Amino acid sequence: MNIKAAYDIEHVSSTSKIDHELWLLDEINPKAARFPCCLVWTPLPVVSWLAPFIGHVGICREDGVSLDFSGSNLVNVDEFAVGAVARYLQLDRKQCCFPPNLSGHTCKQGYQHSEFGTAMTWDDALQLSNRQFEHRTYNIFTCNSHSFVANCLNRLCYGGSMSWNMTNVAALILFKGHWVNSTSIIRSFLPFTVVACLGLLIVGWPFLIGLFSLSFLLLGWYLLGTYCVKGLLEC
Repeated sequence: MNIKAAYDIEHVSSTSKIDHELWLLDEINPKAARFPCCLVWTPLPVVSWLAPFIGHVGICREDGVSLDFSGSNLVNVDEFAVGAVARYLQLDRKQCCFPPNLSGHTCKQGYQHSEFGTAMTWDDALQLSNRQFEHRTYNIFTCNSHSFVANCLNRLCYGGSMSWNMTNVAALILFKGHWVNSTSIIRSFLPFTVVACLGLLIVGWPFLIGLFSLSFLLLGWYLLGTYCVKGLLEC
């Protein structure tokens, strides 16, 4: 009985500690641009007009403030680089690994996680990645906003994975994200629709073939660079 009681006390204490560390988040508030522990996405001018699945992505702190890598040696804080958030996905902090020491990993990637760099809290992970990318050169093809978010998720070992990259980050927000409102949908797809219609009217079907070929080439580049040519898209 004493052993059971001691276990219960230790379990309650441990649970209380976790609950204290993972305090309740504020509600998502698009009007105030606050998206606690969310991935956020918005279309890129010109680029998204031609390939609407490509956009600019960021990640938000626990207080909802966004961070996004938008240029060489530049990580924006609370100033999303290319406009208001159009799409978001709130992540579960309980799927992160916050080891207090080398033996405190809750993930199965303990050694790899420690070698990459760990953090004690969600905000700590974002801050460490922020410092790292303040010394990185931006390139939309090899080192972009998705690379920064992937770095944050690897530092968090989110979902028990250390394999986050720009491709699966893009897929995550694309397939699981939520639209902020109907205006965001229009803002994301209207320019592409206008470009496609004008091209069809002026040039004809060859324009659409070229437009979709461009999309497939971009998609192929990111898939090839991520999964076939090791190190090509690392930054």
